[in-house]
Formats: sequence, structure tokens, C-alpha cells
Amino acid sequence: MSEPDIDPVTQDERLSWPDEAIVPLEKPFVDGRGAIQPLVDRMMKSAVMIESKKGALRANHYHKTDWHYCYVISGSIEYYHRTTGSTGEPEMLLVKQGQMVFTPPMIDHGMKFPEDTVFLTLSRNPRDQATYEADVVRVDMLDDADSISWRPEDDA
Repeated sequence: MSEPDIDPVTQDERLSWPDEAIVPLEKPFVDGRGAIQPLVDRMMKSAVMIESKKGALRANHYHKTDWHYCYVISGSIEYYHRTTGSTGEPEMLLVKQGQMVFTPPMIDHGMKFPEDTVFLTLSRNPRDQATYEADVVRVDMLDDADSISWRPEDDA
């Protein structure tokens, strides 16, 4: 079995990434038929929809070359991130319904779900298992014991 063909990250690509983890969205196009919300106008090779149950933990890894945008359709994500190799505490951002977060390569990241959540992940690399495994490195950034630190009713 041959190794997956993963494109190297270029400097031009790096310069096109968002400056902040939470990505500001453009205004939607709205008319009598409804709305169209622009999300990402980039070449990508994967779009997946992920359902996560309340209390679940995902990610807890980094990617060598892959980047991804995660758009929350319903629910919310406690998104933890830090530079790969750092031993400091990761920063936590609450990504709510209708918001999107960007993760570049070489960023440890993990997700906790304070409620049932559905989100889209739009990625640079293909999502087939061989390519995914060749690019991902698992880390022990988040402990899944008592993994809920925020609940929707906290904002009430």
C-alpha cells in the first residue's frame, strides 16, 4: 500500500489563513426565498458533517499539514487550542450555533460538547482513513473525565 499523497503547506497558503480562531462570517445574502450564508471560498478536499453527543470529547490531536474550518449548525463546542509543543494550558473558546472556528496545522486542538451538537468540518486534505492517519498526531491535551465545563443554561 502506497503512502497518501499530501500536498506540502506553502507560504502563500499560510498568508491566506484567518488571523483569529473564531472566523468572522460575511453577511448572508437574504431575499424572499431565504438566506445564503457564505462560509469558506477556498479549495478543499473534504466536507463532513459530524454529530456529537453531550459530554463527548473529539480531536485531542494536531495535523501536520491539514487545516479545517468547523461551522456549528446546532449546539455548541468548547474548542481548546494551543501551539503544538507547548506545555501551557490550552485556550478555550465557546463556539456557538452559527459560528465558525479555524484550526491551522501544528495546533493542538480538542473539542468538548456541552450539549448535543452538529457541525460541518471543511478541510484541506481528503478525509479517507489512510490520508487522515498519515497527517494526524494524537496528544494528551484534554482529559475526558468530567469533560463538561460549560452548559447552555449557564448563559440563561
